[in-house]
Amino acid sequence: MSSKLIAPSILAADFANLQRDIEMVNSSEADWFHIDVMDGVFVPNISFGMPVLKAINTHAKKIIDVHLMIVDPDRYIKTFADLGANILTVDYEACTHLHRTLQAIKSENMQAGVALNPHTPVSLLEDIINDIDLVCIMSVNPGFGGQSFIENTYSKVHQLKELIRKKGASTKIEIDGGVTNKNAKQLVDAGADVLVAGSYVFKSNNQPETIKGLKTLANS
Repeated sequence: MSSKLIAPSILAADFANLQRDIEMVNSSEADWFHIDVMDGVFVPNISFGMPVLKAINTHAKKIIDVHLMIVDPDRYIKTFADLGANILTVDYEACTHLHRTLQAIKSENMQAGVALNPHTPVSLLEDIINDIDLVCIMSVNPGFGGQSFIENTYSKVHQLKELIRKKGASTKIEIDGGVTNKNAKQLVDAGADVLVAGSYVFKSNNQPETIKGLKTLANS
């Protein structure tokens, strides 16, 4: 069985000490950097844009997993490839022609992800699951860090795992929002492959130990 992955969410890092926090993730047991790009339109918040991602990429030594929480993400696919994204995730709700968007991401040599908001059923991915490298299930309402976990997430993970099995897909399941040591094991048991953790990691007193603890729990 493949190892379960931990992806600290840079949205929760200390922006005044961004290089320090990136180097902490580099030297920790974390697997990926998770980066949320928000436009203030698709979600009610604005996060960082291209210059910050460029700066992150300068120091990051691990996979860069970018989630575009923006309207009309197609406009920026090439830009994010050029900035060093390894995985590019778009929101199901933001894409009119999802299949075309996924093909465009792959044509830039990135893995293609699709995110589902809490109200969006996984059954909508049935016809396209074989084209998706990663499904990000939002376990909080997107836009702000530090929210509490939505309990319905477990059943969504189960359903998605079943769909992936049924279709013989190799899609990874990522969970983003409210992930802590209280639910990490349960999420992995339900079928999750990648756990994104923001506030839980960056607001802890010993960040490398917190990451290590999550990684151990997820793989126990």
